[in-house]
This record gives sequence, structure tokens and C-alpha cells, in this order.
Amino acid sequence: QVQLVESGGRLVQPGESLRLSCAASGSISTINAMRWYLQAPGKQRELVATISSRGSTNYADSVKGRFTISRDNAKNTVYLQMNNLKPEDTAVYYCNADIWPIVGPLRNYWGQGTQVTVSS
Repeated sequence: QVQLVESGGRLVQPGESLRLSCAASGSISTINAMRWYLQAPGKQRELVATISSRGSTNYADSVKGRFTISRDNAKNTVYLQMNNLKPEDTAVYYCNADIWPIVGPLRNYWGQGTQVTVSS
């Protein structure tokens, strides 16, 4: 069984920074791409950032220059450093990853989400 568990979401004021973490655990052989999505109230889930197994990154235009995705392959963990947070960044942030389990095919997994609220 493979699980993704996010942490780090909380209430912050505009302009502050926050770092989200997502740890993958279980019977893992290899983790390919890892991603962060957000889902604002009443809106569809959208892709925020992607990092490949080799560290190549891509970002949504709305977060370029403010958010940084990184990963620690030894810890099976992906991070999202969020700087200069804005009220419109308020959302539930979800971790997503393409994982080869020790037994079975490549699958896409989701975490349970962590709430980030940006408000004064």
C-alpha cells in the first residue's frame, strides 16, 4: 500500500511564506514525477508545479517566481516553498505522484490535501 501525506498548511498573512511537505510511504520501488495541485473553493483542481525524477521543474504562470518545488529522493518527499503569499493562493493543496510500487504497475497517487489560507 502506497500513501502520500501532506503537511504544512495553515493560516498565514499576505506576504508571508510557507513550506508544504508531502511524504510518500509504503511499498515503493520508484517515484517518477511529483506534483502539487490546488483547489480553491468552488473551483476545479489545477496544477501548480511539477518536478521530474531528475529535478526538472514546471510551474503555473500564477506562481512563477513565488513558488519553488523540490524533492528529496532519499526521503521520498516533495516540497512546495511558497513565498509572497496572496489571498488568491487560498486553497487546499494536494500532492500527486507517479509511483512504481514494489509489486504491480505504475500508478498515480493523491494525498488527502492540506489547507492553506492567506488572510489578514
